[in-house]
Amino acid sequence: MSIFHAMNNSASALTAQRLRMDVASSNMANANTTRAKIDENGDWQPYRRKMVVFEPAENNFKSFLHKAATDSSQGSGVKATEIMEDDEPFKLVYNPNHPDANEDGYVELPNVDPLKEMVDMMSATRSYEANVTAVNASKSMLMKALEIGR
Repeated sequence: MSIFHAMNNSASALTAQRLRMDVASSNMANANTTRAKIDENGDWQPYRRKMVVFEPAENNFKSFLHKAATDSSQGSGVKATEIMEDDEPFKLVYNPNHPDANEDGYVELPNVDPLKEMVDMMSATRSYEANVTAVNASKSMLMKALEIGR
């Protein structure tokens, strides 16, 4: 176990939460994008909300649990393993003047809910701040340990 173990864990969390904020802001930016990609039929599809999937940075979760139960070291950080698309259906809005309206006058809009994105952004921000505080506490403890050695 390294003396920088806590800082490494917090650093991985900082990276993960930054990615989560980036994805949430991308979702917000594309909340009205009706032409994001072309499907297999050659038709334009609206933007689909994206979500980040996190896992422990340990390769084998069972070995992680065994190590945590038998060893004094705790965890090994977090990693983002996937950015997946939300499969919620698109929102249908009646707007016959829109260039992407179907024959009935409805437009498919992205499945992005600004409220969900703001909550996700606030949660990521708070987690980021908590990990910055943990890094600063670890740094302070290491500095005190160096002062003791003088």
